[in-house]
Parts: sequence; structure tokens; C-alpha cells
Amino acid sequence: MRPLRTYDNWKHCITDICKVPLTADYVAARSKELRDTQNFDTKKFVGSWGEPHRQRVVAGFEQAETEFAGDGSNKSEA
Repeated sequence: MRPLRTYDNWKHCITDICKVPLTADYVAARSKELRDTQNFDTKKFVGSWGEPHRQRVVAGFEQAETEFAGDGSNKSEA
């Protein structure tokens, strides 16, 4: 696994390696889920990757949310 030291590392992991389109809807849903430390899937994520990694991933989603808010985009890409 490539370390997530920067937002660009995080974005590369999501969009290029995992092939997940980075849409406002996806970012909002995944961010909400990963912030909920009692969520079943979040607990599985932490069990696999560790709490420090979850925090870095959440930070990436927070930056993506800021980008979507800054350009007024609040819809999924087609």
C-alpha cells in the first residue's frame, strides 16, 4: 500500500487504483461513514488498516468535500 502522505496520494488511490469515481455524493456518503467510529464498516476498516490510516483517509474526504463546496458542485458526475 502506498502511504497517504498528501491529498494527491489519497486521490490517486481512490480514482486510479480503486477506480472509484470521485463524485460529491460518494465523497459525502463515504466521509460520513468513516467519521462514525461505531459504524460496522468503519470498525472493519480500522481493523484492517488501523486508526491512523482511517484519519488520513477522512482528511482526504474532508479536502474533497471542501473542493466540491468551493466549485458549487453538489451533484454526481454522469
